[in-house]
Amino acid sequence: MRYFLYFLLLFSFSVKGQVITGQHCGYDFTSYLVVKVNEVGKSETIKNLRISIADSLGREVINVNNLLSWTKRNEPLVFSMNYKIDKNGAKVDADTTESRWFFPFAKEHYLLSVTNTFNAENYFLKVEDVDGDENGGSFQTQLIQLYPFNMYVLCSSENERQAQQFGPKTNRPIEVYLTKK
Repeated sequence: MRYFLYFLLLFSFSVKGQVITGQHCGYDFTSYLVVKVNEVGKSETIKNLRISIADSLGREVINVNNLLSWTKRNEPLVFSMNYKIDKNGAKVDADTTESRWFFPFAKEHYLLSVTNTFNAENYFLKVEDVDGDENGGSFQTQLIQLYPFNMYVLCSSENERQAQQFGPKTNRPIEVYLTKK
C-alpha cells in the first residue's frame, strides 16, 4: 500500500508539471521582422532591394554564433522576400489559385527571422537599392531605428503578454517609403 501511495504521489507531480508548462509553439524562441517597402505615393512593393540589420553607423551586423538569429550563422542579417508555395509546399513562381504565401502574415513583403532575445532598440534597418537590373540603384538609402514593437511574435502566449502592454502593438510590418535620387 505504501508503494502505491508513493506511485500516486509521483504520478500527480508529473501530471501537474506537464499541465503547468503547457504545449509549446513551433515559434517559441523565434520572432520575425517584416518590412513593407513602397515608393512614396505608390502602393506596390519595391522588389530587389537589399534590406539588412545595421548598427548606428550603417554597417551590417554579423550574426556571430547565432546570437541574433537561428539561421545564417556568422553572416550578415539580410532580409529575404516572402514567396508563394503550392499545396505540396514547393516554391512556385506563377500566381495560381492553389498557391499561398509561405509566411501568410508577411504577404508580399521582406522578412527576417530573429531570436526572441533580439534587442531591437540597439539596431537599425538599412534599406538600400543596390545597382541592379530592376531598380537600377534609383532609390535613396535609408537607415531606420528599430523598436521592440516592430517584431512579429507568433506564439499566442507571447501575444497575450504583449497585448497587455501600453504603446504601439506588435505584429505589424515596418512601413518604409523610399524616394528616388
